[in-house]
Amino acid sequence: MLDYKLLHALSVVVDEQNFDKAASVLAITQSAVSQRIKSLEQAIGQPVLIRAHPLVATVIGKKLLAHYQQVKLLEQDIMPDISADNQRETITASIATNADSLATWLIAAIGDVSHQYNVAVNFRLADENRTINYLKDGEVFGAISTSEHALPGCTLDKLGDMHYLLVASPSFVAQYFPKGINKQSLTRAPAVAYDQKDDMHTQYVKNTFGLAAGTYPCHTVRSSEAFVGFAKQGLAYCLIPKLQIQAELSSGKLIDLMPQNTIVRTLYWHHWVLLKGVFKQLSMAIIQRAQYALKNQ
Repeated sequence: MLDYKLLHALSVVVDEQNFDKAASVLAITQSAVSQRIKSLEQAIGQPVLIRAHPLVATVIGKKLLAHYQQVKLLEQDIMPDISADNQRETITASIATNADSLATWLIAAIGDVSHQYNVAVNFRLADENRTINYLKDGEVFGAISTSEHALPGCTLDKLGDMHYLLVASPSFVAQYFPKGINKQSLTRAPAVAYDQKDDMHTQYVKNTFGLAAGTYPCHTVRSSEAFVGFAKQGLAYCLIPKLQIQAELSSGKLIDLMPQNTIVRTLYWHHWVLLKGVFKQLSMAIIQRAQYALKNQ
């Protein structure tokens, strides 16, 4: 049988990315942490951790972590029923999401549940094409993703389509696109991308105007709200969810540069099959809030 004390040590080491910090969290010595990892590796007969920078779990290590996370969820679900002090029990729920969902409808879904349960939510942010990796590695119980295929032991629900518009402020249009947006004007107009792995903007510009990444100026801003700020201040043009800027579009603070050429990303909610208690309620709230918001954008 698996020794969950050893799995706990592995989980903390991966989370903290440091043996000394893991020792502090576990309230044991650094050498004791190392010994627990070695004991786990000896018990299963293969390495569970790649000791590099960053620290990464091996394939079998990730499977063990995924199992351990599910066991933790089951324990958190049952503890309020067997604990005499259940009012003070805080349940931690980890969710992987794209920044745009977090900036628009996701917080409302969390609010629907947090008023009923004492829950602490841990968000893992990534591009919607990559959030599924957190679920695959067992770091979250659910992920908002564009993937249409469920992982083993998981299921999915369609949330809806998120529409992205290429927008800019009137002052930006006057300065950079006085004769319209085209390949030549884009070579000097600053854009915004979420990070180096965000390919939505680069693919859009390449497919629409034939410009390759690196041939035009581009800010890197890891905040969905900051995208709106950059656009409103006339600092850049960028792709923003229509749901996030409806007021700015109505007031004329932002202009849709390519109304005939929007991007549509279909989102799915991936989660473990066996969900109970607060995790089931969170899952239902996410589905309901997303489907309503995306339908009425």
